[in-house]
Amino acid sequence: MKITYISHSGFLAETKSYVFLFDYFKGTIPKIPDGKKLIVCASHKHQDHFNPEIFKLAEKHEDIVFLLSKDIKMSSGYMDRLEVPQKVREQILYIGKNQEMDLTDGVHVETLTSTDQGVAFIVTADGKTIYHAGDLNWWTWIGESEKEYNEMTAAFMQEMKKLEGRTFDIAFIPLDPRQEDRFYWGFDCLMRTADIKIAFPMHCWDDYSVIPRLCGMEVSFPYRDRIVTITEEGQQFEV
Repeated sequence: MKITYISHSGFLAETKSYVFLFDYFKGTIPKIPDGKKLIVCASHKHQDHFNPEIFKLAEKHEDIVFLLSKDIKMSSGYMDRLEVPQKVREQILYIGKNQEMDLTDGVHVETLTSTDQGVAFIVTADGKTIYHAGDLNWWTWIGESEKEYNEMTAAFMQEMKKLEGRTFDIAFIPLDPRQEDRFYWGFDCLMRTADIKIAFPMHCWDDYSVIPRLCGMEVSFPYRDRIVTITEEGQQFEV
């Protein structure tokens, strides 16, 4: 597989027959190879995960599907203002929390419930399984109340239970420096819950120092050799 880090939580993942674009909101999208179906996934409506500019991709790629979390669902009036052509509107599909969908021949999609907005994606295609967390993370913060901590922890652990025993060839996982000393909690929990062959940190807010920071911590010893080091936008990886 070829993986391109675009920006923030935006990645392009290329399998034998398909190209998946996850959570694009800014940055340069690489040229899409001819003959491959483009599937554009957006996990929720936050502006750092969804940009309506994605619909312009249909101008160059006829074989395209847009798979959007239901919280992004747009009215006809809104799409009129965006000047989204009718043909493109017919290529938009919506998916809710804890759902499964056969997107097209050979592509199966599952979702989890985010601990923030929208969904996390599990996509299986060409014998590969990809996990993209969206904003599903253990969003715990120094200074929060005990009630807030307990509610968030329960919600996150409930989703992690669904991933016990699962294997993912690629996983895109938040590693957010804004959480201070707790920046790695969600990442670490997922790496210990599922069998993840290669993990791409994301949602780092351009502070890529959190990646070597985690890799240098004792807690990451069991899996640090499976973490990809990202240093800048536009990096490409063969995995």
